[in-house]
Amino acid sequence: MLQDGRVPHADDATTTAGGPTAGGPAASEPLPGGPAADDPTALDATTLDPAAMRAHYRDEGLSESDLAPDPFAQFALWFAQARASGLHEPNAMVCSTADERGRPSSRTVLLKKYDERGFVFFTNYGSRKGRELDANPYVSLLFPWHGIARQVIVSGTAERTGRDETVAYFRTRPHGSQLGAWASEQSSKVASRKELDAMFARLAERYPEGEDVPAPAQWGGYRVRPETVEFWQGRENRLHDRLRYSRTEDGGWTVARLCP
Repeated sequence: MLQDGRVPHADDATTTAGGPTAGGPAASEPLPGGPAADDPTALDATTLDPAAMRAHYRDEGLSESDLAPDPFAQFALWFAQARASGLHEPNAMVCSTADERGRPSSRTVLLKKYDERGFVFFTNYGSRKGRELDANPYVSLLFPWHGIARQVIVSGTAERTGRDETVAYFRTRPHGSQLGAWASEQSSKVASRKELDAMFARLAERYPEGEDVPAPAQWGGYRVRPETVEFWQGRENRLHDRLRYSRTEDGGWTVARLCP
């Protein structure tokens, strides 16, 4: 987390051997190659105590007058700023689902498309999240942009994308990722890594590089149609700004400020 909590300008981003950073490591982070990196036992109890870990947010606030008229335009603005800041995979989002008994589960997935219809990701329909969404379509998406002291939380319902949309996206995936969608029966048990690699190898022999790989029938997209979208901006003294769009019955949006 940036200690000053500001949103970095694109020119602030620097690149290191480990990938892009936004303004370099925070003061509380161990430097690469330091004692903490080489020997975890060198960390004292205070360093490892979660209750003692604190970041200080001093960013400019988020006011109602700053907001776009709808959450999709506001998301587009923040997403562009997250990308320009140098954050690693700003399209990574925590997807939380629940089964028919209300028992939740979460995992990180990648946003692949968004527009006024909703937010789209792709997965194996037989995976745990796929089975849970079939039983209970309510879903939450969280974009944890810690490096710029921001979060976006989307709550709504998920529905499968059309097959044509799924196939069109599948064609854009790297060849290896296409084979991986066939090799992995996501969330099911597998005897060993060796067995998984062997399945991939057989598929690579059947579909060599340059040959079309058909999209698996049990693989495709979900579009999350939001009912609420919350924009969270870190502020000093934990008095964060939280502005939430809520969909109205006529398809419009209202905005409410929430206590942090």
